[in-house]
Amino acid sequence: MKTRNGGAVVRVAAPLWALVQRFYFLLLVMAAIALMMLARMEPVLVDQARTRVTDAFSPILNILSRPAAAVAQVIESGRQLLDIYEENARLRDENARLQQWQQAALRLEAENRSLRGLLSFRPDPPATVVTARVIGDPGGAFVRTVVVTAGRRDGVQRGQAAMAGTGLIGRVVQVGEWSARVLLITDINARIPVVLEQSRQRAMLGGDNSDQPRLLYVPRGAQVSPGERVFTSGHGGLFPPGLPVGMVHLSPDGEPRVAPLVDLSRVEHVQIVDFGGAGGLAAEAVQPGAMQ
Repeated sequence: MKTRNGGAVVRVAAPLWALVQRFYFLLLVMAAIALMMLARMEPVLVDQARTRVTDAFSPILNILSRPAAAVAQVIESGRQLLDIYEENARLRDENARLQQWQQAALRLEAENRSLRGLLSFRPDPPATVVTARVIGDPGGAFVRTVVVTAGRRDGVQRGQAAMAGTGLIGRVVQVGEWSARVLLITDINARIPVVLEQSRQRAMLGGDNSDQPRLLYVPRGAQVSPGERVFTSGHGGLFPPGLPVGMVHLSPDGEPRVAPLVDLSRVEHVQIVDFGGAGGLAAEAVQPGAMQ
């Protein structure tokens, strides 16, 4: 009797499964359109749902990412061992040059301290830093974000800067209790006021979902040199001035682009930095629909 019932179930389920397999692509397209319409009509509801889903899956992603992170660390250590002799030689040369500049730097520091005292200089409030691990990279062809293991309980807020290594990688756009989502500088929604180091030319860094963001609103005739470093300008209060972003590169068609100082595809740890006053303005600049 059980065998007969099982055979009947298989005979009924087989045509249904074949029908689903035949039209699954159309079903996926219809589901995607429905989600896009829902996101347009109820952006706050979708944002809250995304935050709760991210909070729910962040412990699982954290556990699953540990073996992969360990393997990646072993591979990276092997690569570093292969280049250790050349790296040591470069560091010895650099140390010799730094020793030559040490006395000059100490003299300039003392002079700068004296001048600040004369001008009643008031330094900016110290920044607070929260270190987190990258546990998810839900980005794709149309969005560039990462999920990190720090949230509201750690003091993370929307609009705070995300740093990795020696450069800026993005800003916090979504915060949960246990996790946060960082919008990378390469995302099409990212816009950062920047300044070129040598020419002091101001521009706007605009992501386009490629590996090298564009330099927007550069005046005609402005001198943009390949290899010139790019820093945040501080305009608009999004970020404080002087944060390193990348270096200028020219595309094959001569368009100025910026190569980030950090390889965004290999980021494992980030520092969420609160610069005080800049963070509040940055939070206002991030709209709830920015991630749609």
